[in-house]
Amino acid sequence: MKKIMIMVALIAIATTKLTFAQSKTGAAFNQLLMAYFDVKNALATDKKDIATEKAKALSVKVDAIPHQDLPAAQHMLWMEQAKIIKLKATELAAGKDIKSQRKSFEGLSSAMIKTVRNIKFNNATVYVQHCPMARASWLNEKENVENPYYGSMMFDCGDVTETIKSK
Repeated sequence: MKKIMIMVALIAIATTKLTFAQSKTGAAFNQLLMAYFDVKNALATDKKDIATEKAKALSVKVDAIPHQDLPAAQHMLWMEQAKIIKLKATELAAGKDIKSQRKSFEGLSSAMIKTVRNIKFNNATVYVQHCPMARASWLNEKENVENPYYGSMMFDCGDVTETIKSK
């Protein structure tokens, strides 16, 4: 009986520790996603300087992800995508004009879409949207299209191609 109680206690401790680690990781990923939305919103509203500032903040969020607690396959995916996200965020922040920032945002968005699809950390529904003119996709926190590739020129150009439900 004593052995059973000890086993139950160990399982409870391990489960609590794992749940805490997952919630900590999930919270960090959601902060990354919010930082991504900030960049998207700045580009969609043609605010180059804000996009620069928000891309720098996004880069910091990449470093804050406690990825060690992820299962092996997700950890490998994160390590690959984190490099791309960081590189593209740095490129975007250094962009001399909004056109170059938007080009960097394409690679950033591809990596973020792959990450959200495979790690499924989002605590709210996320929409994958696509602009046929730009031939590029992005994530949006709203179902209404807000095109970061053309901004005010074609703010609502595009379609929702996928809905990623919250975890």
